[in-house]
Amino acid sequence: MVLVDTSVWVDFLRAKPTPQVRALKELLAGEEIAGVAPVILQEILQGADSGGRFEKWGEYFAGLCCYAPGDPVESYVAAARLYQSCRRAGKAPRSSNDCLIARIAIEHALFLLHDDRDFEAIAAVVPKLRLYPVH
Repeated sequence: MVLVDTSVWVDFLRAKPTPQVRALKELLAGEEIAGVAPVILQEILQGADSGGRFEKWGEYFAGLCCYAPGDPVESYVAAARLYQSCRRAGKAPRSSNDCLIARIAIEHALFLLHDDRDFEAIAAVVPKLRLYPVH
């Protein structure tokens, strides 16, 4: 099972030919489950440039598996701890949302497919974050 970050979905929706988009297309065509998290869905929908696109994307992503934080408080506390660990290691992520996304991936034992350098930095500090291998 793979959690797909906003960075990959945006490129997918723009039909950018990146290695991550190619990996996502392979996941969507295969047996592996590719999903989102509520915060990823929010980030995607915020980027819609029209009401029609907002609705179209909302319908598409509603059909995907959605991985929610395990606990309504502790997951966010754990994401803050993750941020603190990265900051102490000199690798503070640019977005606190990335810490929550990483935490959700860890809680659900998911691989994370991304195209965002913050996740590389987080994984260097937090080995439990498993990044999806892209070739």
